[in-house]
Amino acid sequence: MIGYTKVIHKICFVVLLTAAMFGCAGVDNSKLLTETDYRPAYHFTPLANWMNDPNGMVYYDGEYHLFYQYYPEGNVWGPMHWGHAISTELVEWEHLPIALYPDDLGYIFSGSAVVDKNNTSGLKTGEEGVMVAIFTHHSMEKEKAGTHDHQYQSIAYSNDKGRTWVKYKGNPVLENDEKIHDFRDPKVMWHEASQRWIMTLAAGQQVKFYTSPNLIDWTFASDYGTGVGAHGGVWECPDLFPMKVEGSDEEKWVMIVSINPGGPNGGSATQYFIGDFDGKTFTSSQTETKWLDYGTDNYAGVTWSNAPKDQKLFLAWMSNWHYATEVPTYTWRSAMTLPRELLLAKKNDAYLLKNYPIAAMETTDNNIFYNLKNAENEVEIDAEELREAQFHCSVSFDMSESNEFEIFYGNDSAYIEIAYDKSLSKMTIDRSQSGYDFKGMNDNIITFNCTPDADGKLEMDMWVDKTSMEIFINKGEEAATFLFFPKKEFSNLRFKTGNNGSIEKLKAMRIE
Repeated sequence: MIGYTKVIHKICFVVLLTAAMFGCAGVDNSKLLTETDYRPAYHFTPLANWMNDPNGMVYYDGEYHLFYQYYPEGNVWGPMHWGHAISTELVEWEHLPIALYPDDLGYIFSGSAVVDKNNTSGLKTGEEGVMVAIFTHHSMEKEKAGTHDHQYQSIAYSNDKGRTWVKYKGNPVLENDEKIHDFRDPKVMWHEASQRWIMTLAAGQQVKFYTSPNLIDWTFASDYGTGVGAHGGVWECPDLFPMKVEGSDEEKWVMIVSINPGGPNGGSATQYFIGDFDGKTFTSSQTETKWLDYGTDNYAGVTWSNAPKDQKLFLAWMSNWHYATEVPTYTWRSAMTLPRELLLAKKNDAYLLKNYPIAAMETTDNNIFYNLKNAENEVEIDAEELREAQFHCSVSFDMSESNEFEIFYGNDSAYIEIAYDKSLSKMTIDRSQSGYDFKGMNDNIITFNCTPDADGKLEMDMWVDKTSMEIFINKGEEAATFLFFPKKEFSNLRFKTGNNGSIEKLKAMRIE
């Protein structure tokens, strides 16, 4: 057992934007970057070695638990464990010992965790509520033998607030009798109306629903996915939950499903469906594919179980399977996205799943180093203020009489371009000249559609942390997350609108 380690990751923010269309005058004083400069300041990362999907996210007794796919002996994917960390506000994280190790049944793949408040499982032994983890066992021996029944579902439980875990002696609790090659990533929730646990499970290019009275005995209920949504790759990491539509009492059910490959801008991505669920069957009239995030580096995200006030709090792996093992961080690999709150809205009579950084993130960005006083159509922020790439920038463009704006972040030799064309309702993010490239990582030009609000304003929030940028349009109506690895510091940040446009608001906040 690895000894107890306590490490706090403190929050810091940065915006890195650039565009060749601006040009960069003057002497380039940017410093050469090393691996140490790439370690995120305010995103969760493992202390060392490989990490991918967030797992078992559950809230209990004032603590948010984050488990994650972890290989403690190398910086590329290997025999999967569940790493573990906790937080009281999703901003600072405390690392705990590994929670689940591989065993005779296989590696510990992705899954979820719940608080069994009514002890339906009968696994509670003390005063604390019993926490139950539901995960996929993956047998490499069976996979190599080509039997196709190498993935099945198992459980483990904790009676000490998640500090230690015991695997259930009767594992697996759900066999793979149909011998489905990809049969994994169980997300479990309690369905009050039917008084049953519901498991949403990825199975090839669809999801399957199972029900249980006790988290141990599972019965097939239905499946969903044939002929709907994107099918460019395998479906993974599903999540199902009810939500009220903002400003109304209308309730709908939301299902999130990651896909790899097949994302809107290449590689891994996350789609969602809005519909209804009766305890057994999910139905939806949705005809178009909807994406939670249009960037290339938001994958396998799910929500916290048992979150306070029934909030839907979301976290994802900030990488892409196309190049995740190639990025130039060797002590550790990968980070998580910012924790986000999901909100269900209606826009133009269509359902829209918004996602935006949780309120606790806003309380950290109190070091304002730029605050626009009067509307301008071109703004440049002092390069010295951009050092260390850690800040949050909020900008509002008045597009009522203008057709475009551009944002530039970079240095004399490398940059990122962001451009908006109102006539096409199209946002374009180009990182092709941002620095190191791995397996064509920088070839993906990220595009997505977005529109100004009824007053002609388009608001953008940008959160940059060393080598990542998360962009949110109009408080999360659209989002785009992506990585970049500059060889030298980016030291120029400029904003410019087209004729008759203006920058109504521009505030930049650095977090120390």
